[in-house]
Amino acid sequence: MKELRIISALGIIAILLSGCYYDVEEELYPSIDCLTDNMSYANDIVPILTTDCYTCHSAAANFGNVTLEGYGELLQYVNDGSLLGVVSHASGYSPMPKGGAKLLDCEIEKIAVWIDDGALDN
Repeated sequence: MKELRIISALGIIAILLSGCYYDVEEELYPSIDCLTDNMSYANDIVPILTTDCYTCHSAAANFGNVTLEGYGELLQYVNDGSLLGVVSHASGYSPMPKGGAKLLDCEIEKIAVWIDDGALDN
């Protein structure tokens, strides 16, 4: 009788544990749509910069003598290609954020689309 309980308990545990296994990539890593229509400096780019860049490159911090805070300050790095170069970790650029994880692909894409659309102050 005791052996039957042990076997039953082990069977139930095996069933429960097998239900925790996933091998469908789409379920584990669902795709997230990256919306890049009508990119706006104020609504789309500044939030990325605030979260990922201003810690070191605000007017107050100014690490490396680089300030990205403010449209006029940012524009010089847009125009010389370094903004997109550093955040996309392109060859020849110092990858940013320094010592941190690369920006999300969607964030980089938003910056690229905003630049391609003329980097408007909107």
